[in-house]
Amino acid sequence: MATGWAGDGAVQDQIDATVDDAVKRARSRLAQGPGRMRCEECDAKIPPARRKAVPGVRLCVACQDAQDRSAGTNAGYNRRGSKDSQLR
Repeated sequence: MATGWAGDGAVQDQIDATVDDAVKRARSRLAQGPGRMRCEECDAKIPPARRKAVPGVRLCVACQDAQDRSAGTNAGYNRRGSKDSQLR
């Protein structure tokens, strides 16, 4: 297949670079450090086990759950564009 000036693996290289950038961006957003003793939102005590399991933790489980729910669980996923929906 003719691709003009692009090399044979150019498309895959571009995909790999995009994925690498997304991973780096996600890792840069992760909290680091010892974490907080109390939740930033509700001031509840954060258990030592959670602080050990999640480095840099800022929120208690309840507040983290509420934040995750408000962020949207299906963001970025197009169900209508899936192959299964096109076959029906």
